[in-house]
This record gives sequence, C-alpha cells and structure tokens, in this order.
Amino acid sequence: MTIEIALVLGIALIAVVLFATEKLRIDAIALLVLSGLAILGLVSPGDALSGFSNQATITVAAMFILAAGLQNSGALSGIGRLLSKAKSPFLFLLTLFGVLAVVAPFVNNTAVVAVFMPIVMTATAAIGMSASRALIPLSYVSQMAGVCTLVGTSTNLLVNAMARDLGHPGFSMFEFTPLGVICFVAGCVYLLTLGRWLLPSTRATELVEHYELGKYITELRVMPGSSLIGTSVGEAKLGEEFGVFVLELLRGDEKVWSPRSQTLEEGDILLARGDWSKLDELKNQSGLEIDSEFKLKARNLEEGTQQVLTEVMVAPRSRVIGSTLAMLDRRWQHDATVLAVHRRGQVLRDQLKNVRLNVGDVLLMLTPESEMPALRKDTNVIVLSQRDAEKPMGWRAPFALATMVLVIATSAIGWAPIAITALIGAVAMTLAGCLDADEVYDAIDWRIIILLAGLLPLGVAMSQSGAAEFVVANTLGLVSHLGPVVVMAVLYLMALVLTEFMSNAAAAVILTPIGISTANLMGVDATPLLIAITFAASTSFATPVGYQTNTMVYSAGGYRFVDFIKVGLPLNLIFWVLGVIFIPMFWPF
Repeated sequence: MTIEIALVLGIALIAVVLFATEKLRIDAIALLVLSGLAILGLVSPGDALSGFSNQATITVAAMFILAAGLQNSGALSGIGRLLSKAKSPFLFLLTLFGVLAVVAPFVNNTAVVAVFMPIVMTATAAIGMSASRALIPLSYVSQMAGVCTLVGTSTNLLVNAMARDLGHPGFSMFEFTPLGVICFVAGCVYLLTLGRWLLPSTRATELVEHYELGKYITELRVMPGSSLIGTSVGEAKLGEEFGVFVLELLRGDEKVWSPRSQTLEEGDILLARGDWSKLDELKNQSGLEIDSEFKLKARNLEEGTQQVLTEVMVAPRSRVIGSTLAMLDRRWQHDATVLAVHRRGQVLRDQLKNVRLNVGDVLLMLTPESEMPALRKDTNVIVLSQRDAEKPMGWRAPFALATMVLVIATSAIGWAPIAITALIGAVAMTLAGCLDADEVYDAIDWRIIILLAGLLPLGVAMSQSGAAEFVVANTLGLVSHLGPVVVMAVLYLMALVLTEFMSNAAAAVILTPIGISTANLMGVDATPLLIAITFAASTSFATPVGYQTNTMVYSAGGYRFVDFIKVGLPLNLIFWVLGVIFIPMFWPF
C-alpha cells in the first residue's frame, strides 16, 4: 500500500463515518473531502474543481428548476382530484402508482414526494383510508420509478458522470428502463399484496381533518388561578386523565429535579408531550397557556383576523435545518405562532427555544389565513394539514409539460446532451413565468449540488491513486474466482448496505471506481457492475434514514423504525434477486 492509497482510503473512511453519524451537513462533508484531496495533492486543482462544471451537477440543478416549474404552473393540480375518485384503498394505491410511473422517472423523487404528500394525505382522508397505508408506498414507488431513467435520480446522473470520467462510455436516457420496469412492476405487486398487509394502519396519522400527527411537545405555563397550583404533577394524574406526560418542569431558566413530585407554582412551565387535542383540553381545563415565546414575525394583527391551525414539515433542503426556534425568528418570512413541535422517533427534553430543527420535524402553527398562499410556496417547509388551494390551469401548465417532454425527448434522440436540454428547458420555464427569478434559486437543492461537486474528485482520486484496485484486491478479488455474477451480487449488497446508513450519492462515489477496477481485474465489461451500483444506491427501503423520501414520510405517517425494516427489507431482497437474474441478461459481461 502506497502513501497515496492510504491517504485516499483514510479520507474515504472519514467521509463514510461522517455521513453515517450525520455530525455535519452533507455538503460540508463533501467540501471537507474536496479540500483534503486538494491540500494533500491527491488530485490536481483542475480535478478538484471539475465537479462544479460536470454535466451531472448542471443537469441535477436544471432538473430541480424544471420540477419547480411543473409544480408552480399548476401542471400537477389535477392529481388530487384523480386520486380522490378512487373508491377503495386498493384502487387508490393502483392509481397512485400509475401517476408516479409517469411523473417520477423524469422529476427528482424528493420533489415528487414533497408535492404528493399533502395530496395523498387529503385524498386518503376523503376515502376513509389511513394515510400510513399510502405514505411508505409513495416513498418507495417514487424511488422505483426514478431509477427507470437517467434523470430520475441524482445518483443515476452521478454514476454516469463518474463512469465517463473513468473511461466508460456512459448510459443513454432509457438505458435503465428494461430492468427498471421489471423492478417497478414487481415492487408494485409486492406493495399491493404482501406489503400492503405489513403496513401499519394508524388512524392518528390522518391529520387533514383533526390535526393528529402524533405526539407533540409544547410548553404550558401555569397561570394565576390554575387548578394545578399547590399540587404535583404526580398528584394531578395528567397521564391518566388527559394522556399528557410531563417531561420536564422549568422554573425560571432551570430544570427542576424530579418534576413529577414537585409542587407546582405560578409561572412554572411544563414541557409536556401528547396528542394536540389532549394538550389543548388540558390547557383549557387547568388554567394553563401555551408559552407565547415563539411568535415568528408576528405583527399586530387586526382584530377579527381569521387564523388557521396548520402543520408544516421541515423540508429536506430547508434553510432552517439546524436553526433553533429563536434563530428561526430571524430567518422566517411569514406571520406565525409556533404552538408545538413533533419529532418522530425521539422525545425532546430541551426547552423548545434550544431545540435545533431537523429534516422531517413538524411544527404546529397558528397563522393568518391570508399567509397560507405564501407558506405553501415556501420551499423550506411542506404544508401537511392545510389543503393546497387549487391552481388555475392556464396556458403555463401545458407549456411546462411540453417543455419537460421536449427536454427528455431531445436528449433521448441524441440531438443534444441532457445537461444542455435541461438548462434550456429551465430557462424557457423561467421566461414563460412558470417560476420567477427568485424561485429559480430557491428551487435548487444546493446541498445536493455541493455534495455532487465535492464528491466527484474522490472518485477520481480513488482511481488515479490505485486505491480502488487495492480495495478490489482485498475484498471482491477474494470471490472473483466464483465468476462475475457472484461478484456483481456481492457488489450490489455492498451498495445496498452502504446506502441504508449514509448518503446514496456518497455510496455511489465510493463504489463506482471499485466497480470499474473490478471489471478491469476480471477482464469483463464494467456496465453490469455499474448498473448494480446504480440500482442499489438509488433504492433504499429498509430504514427511514437511508433516503430523504423515507425520512419525509417517517414523520408524516407516524411510523416506527421497525415498519421500514418490516416492509422495506423484503423489497430490497426482491430487487437484489431481480438484479442478479436480469442484469447479466440485459448487459452481458
């Protein structure tokens, strides 16, 4: 092992640990990787910065803009009406899968799920179906459909770009379609049969009418005359009477030891957890008030101003990620009062002003009705429980659809690279008014762009330094005597495991040069191995943290971690078996 190999593998290992532990933002990790490679001289300055001008990076940015243009123009506004016409849960899922089969192969699946979540939750409530029976399928099917084309996910574009940089001819627009269609059909059949019965049916997840998105955390202040003054939390039996549990007792700025046994005083703040309706009932009956510290940009509203209770989820590319509610006041652009916070899978025990927001956190807010249109357009949040207003189907809707079709068709025919057609399409939608100039910048998930640009040099370094060959010789090389199909099956499993616990783009960057080096070592075509990496890295079903769409529905659906394992692991195994069978048939070694 040379010094260069050791350094590259060391940087790759540090990146894997950082991605898995989520101690830093993904874009910050990518820039650290890029900086480390450049400072240590493992890549040239040109190679270090090449990711920012790479076709994959440009294409992903343009596709974000195209997706926003489709959404803003109202081109997708009829989907909710279509889904609401379903007469049974089975027909609803069948219709949803059909719509996703058309949309998701050409629109980034994170954007698809962000658009469809409120639609699905409204439609399921209309037909009396639990939303938890539809949100995991929404996430999974968007991933399955996205892998059918080159532009369906950023991972597909990333593997294609890296492969080209390493001497592979790359992939065409519909190169993945044959295997993608087979996996899509098999996955849909699974979700409509066995998977459907494995999904939980949690009535509390149907928040559209009753705002019952699970257990909220809020701060209740003991007011003068409260019936709780002079009693302890334990004596008041709030859990038995209201289903509300006091996590902490705050007196001034200090947490009081043993909150259940302390005698409550005027001005004490209870950090309480429960369904919102129960919290509200406790507040009204016991002389408590929601702590009013978190009024975000709330100006003096005229008397009689109509206000609505709404739930918003922190979106994957939100600028408020990492902010506390106190910090949020400086970044927020809407009149709103935050009443409570919900975080799936974790009980918050800090004062709300100190809680840093994560992807998937849900804020229960009181906001003026006039503020709702602006709130719906804000890409930092996803409005869950307040139904979107119908968008007028003007001429921009068919224009946006036609533009997207031309972008895909022109590239598929071979008249121009996808980076160029997508860029022209984004400009056309902007000039047509499908979205304005400010919305163009907001539409792009800059974390993903920086991630792609920062990680591409790692693939170059692994190839040029010989690190990829070293890894192959000490891992896949040990089973190479069993034949290329076995090697492909092992490589698929490696990608599958990595992408469940870290960024799928990072998993693809690490494994793509390994796949090409493995093919060179065995003297076979690298295409089957690259296809296996692409499919495994783009379809993560077994954990709620393996893919951004899973994280989004994890909170909104009221799921447990084990629900993803129960439903997703068999689906991952189905995809693995199908890949091992069909990849060598479509792309012979």
